Order: sequence, then structure tokens, then C-alpha cells
Amino acid sequence: MLLLVAAFFVAFVLLLYMVSPLISPKPLALPGAHVVVTGGSSGIGKCIAIECYKQGAFITLVARNEDKLLQAKKEIEKQSVNDKQVVLCISVDVSQDYNQVENVIKQAQEKLGPVDMLVNCAGMSLAGKFEELEVSTFERLMSINYLGSVYPSRAVITTMKERRVGRIVFVSSQAGQLGLFGFTAYSSSKFALRGLAEALQMEVKPYNIYVTVAYPPDTDTPGLAEENKTKPLETRLISETTSVCKPEQVAKQIVKDAIQGNFNSSIGSDGYMLSSLTCGMAPVTSITEGLQQVVTMGLFRTIALFYLGSFDSIVRRCMMQRAKSEVADKTA
Repeated sequence: MLLLVAAFFVAFVLLLYMVSPLISPKPLALPGAHVVVTGGSSGIGKCIAIECYKQGAFITLVARNEDKLLQAKKEIEKQSVNDKQVVLCISVDVSQDYNQVENVIKQAQEKLGPVDMLVNCAGMSLAGKFEELEVSTFERLMSINYLGSVYPSRAVITTMKERRVGRIVFVSSQAGQLGLFGFTAYSSSKFALRGLAEALQMEVKPYNIYVTVAYPPDTDTPGLAEENKTKPLETRLISETTSVCKPEQVAKQIVKDAIQGNFNSSIGSDGYMLSSLTCGMAPVTSITEGLQQVVTMGLFRTIALFYLGSFDSIVRRCMMQRAKSEVADKTA
């Protein structure tokens, strides 16, 4: 029996070795490349723009708030590595009108050349219990977090396919891998990006275009500060079981993975575990990645069951505390 298992393992490794040249993309050179970052006026998006600029890229920042864009432009320009680099700012809502998004992408390409890498970072989060959230909240988050990534990607994909080169990054969230209390609206919009990315990768891979989905944990950004204003107690307590990351750390990892053409980009040990657990039919870009997923799946599933039990316990405790408070209020 052991010999059979060993033979299967060896055959699996050999198979991966044989197909690895077909799935390992050539790294994208950032010096002189044109990188478009939506949601680039603050948070992770701004840090990604800075990281790319430090590596010699030309940057187009896309966001709604013109004042924040100009402030971000000044910060990014301080990181230039040569006097030829340019930071272009475009104020537009990427989730509202595809034709408008297509037009501004064309303007950016006319000024800085074809887009080599698109980073879809525009997004927002609102937390709340399912029955307490307005229906408009579900529509709004799906529009911003999902369509706000569809529109820019659709606007650059034709040129990328013509040139046979490109990177498209979707910034999802760990809440796009695991549905949590309070995130019925947010998680669904971030889960949608995963499906879009997998389908799109299969379409564009023959054209040497590679898609990356990033799953950052809670990150110290203005967006997180806004999210915390609406978080139910249960959501807040669950979130506190992990640490908050710095946006610079997240940005460096996303840029590194995008350059390499990795489909998945995760941060920290929890992120690594979640990515292995939820890999499903996602593409891989190295033998090592495939082997790690196969070997660690059972162990990580066991650990995940303890996490889920802990989260359920938090929800039950909060429910009991509320029930006791309601009884106390009635008898007071």
C-alpha cells in the first residue's frame, strides 16, 4: 500500500514538472511599464502605486475624489527613480458608467502608452446583520466592488490581448474566501471577484495575460476605519482574532505576486492557510504551489474547524448577552 502511495506521489510530481513550463509565466518588467490603479487615492491602492513607482513604472491613478488624488500624486512623485516617470490622475467613478470608464482609460493610454498592469483596488465595505441592511446596500457594494472591477478590466483587455502581454489584479479580501457574520453584503461582492478572475484567466492565458486575486486581511486604511463604524459586535470580536496589517506590507506582496503572474496573493499564515483551503479549481503557477496545496489541505481543514467553532461560540455568546440585557431592561 505504501509503495502504491509513493508511486502515485512520484507520478504526480513528474506530471507537475512536465506541465510547469506551460504554467510558469515570465515576470513582468515594471521599469517603464504603465500601471493603472483604481481606488489609488488612499489605502492599499495608493501603496501599490507607490511600490510600482519605486520600481520605475508610470502610474495612472483613478478615484472619485480629485483632492485626494492630487495629494496622493504628490506623495507618489517623491518616490521617483528617474526624471521620466509620470503620475497621471483621473477622477471618475469606475462603477457607474462603462463608457465613461472606457474613455478615461483611452485617455490614459494616449498619454502614457498601453496599460501593462491594471490593479482593481476600488471598493468599500459596510457591515451589518442581513435583515438590518438596506437592500440598496447589497446593490451598492456589488456595483462598487464587482462592477467597479469589471469595467476597467473590460476597458484594457482588448489592447492587452493584441499586445500579448498584461497583468490584471483584483483586490478581494479574506472575506472573499470566508463568509463571516455581518458581511452578507460585503463577502458576496468580494466572492464574485474570485469567479470573475478564474473565468477570465482561462480566457486570457493563451495571450500571455495573467490574473491575480489578492486576499488581504484587515488592513490599517481609511476604508477599515469606515467599516468599523458599522460592524456588529460579533463581527468586531471575530475580526479581533487576527492582527491588522500595514497597507505597505500588503501592497508589496500584491505587486510581487502580480509581477510573477501568480493567481493567488495572500498575506501572513492565516492568509496562506485560507488560500490553500479555498484553492478549489484555481490555476497554479508553480510545482511548489500545487504540491503545498495537496499536502496541507487535510491539516488546514482540521485547523479551520477549530476556527469555525470559535466563531460560532462568539456568535452564541453575543446572542445570550443580548437576551440577558433585554430581560434586565424589562425587569428594571
